[in-house]
Amino acid sequence: MDRAAQLGADAVVETERLLLRPLTPADRGDLCEILQDKETMYAYEHAFSDEEVDQWLQNQLRRYREEGFGLWAAVDRTSGEMVGQIGLTLQDWDGRRVPEVGYLLKRRFWGMGYATEGARGCMDYAFERLGLLWVCSIIRDNNLPSQRVAQRNGLTPRGHLVKHYYDMDMPHTVWCAWRPGGEELP
Repeated sequence: MDRAAQLGADAVVETERLLLRPLTPADRGDLCEILQDKETMYAYEHAFSDEEVDQWLQNQLRRYREEGFGLWAAVDRTSGEMVGQIGLTLQDWDGRRVPEVGYLLKRRFWGMGYATEGARGCMDYAFERLGLLWVCSIIRDNNLPSQRVAQRNGLTPRGHLVKHYYDMDMPHTVWCAWRPGGEELP
């Protein structure tokens, strides 16, 4: 099997430059590069400890088993390198569980369009493969780059919430998009 076929064998979502596949324990080092980088994790207000990285990985593996999706490893199709994690999760908003498109990239891959491309691929997957009518991205109010990704992918602000994390109140905006031709629900 050639390298491209081998990389794509486990892909859930494919875009022009990315393959999104389930995370595995072998991805822990790449997750540490993301989650333990204070600059990358500024919207969380802290870099993760080793234990928090392990919990994060276990939570994604649980999501795959229980929900059928989660944050996936975003792998560059050409180099095979993991550039970040992009995927779908269920989040709480206004008393319900909502499908969220989320993304966290290694800092050295910021500004290259990977988040926009991967998030768009996840939106297409949600609409076309899962049959969802709408998706959202819940973005901290100070996270302007993520807000720009949402805007580029046609999401619009639809509400607000405050997450309480590490003894802090963190305001977030809920950005939503609907399946093409679909009705606005939330």
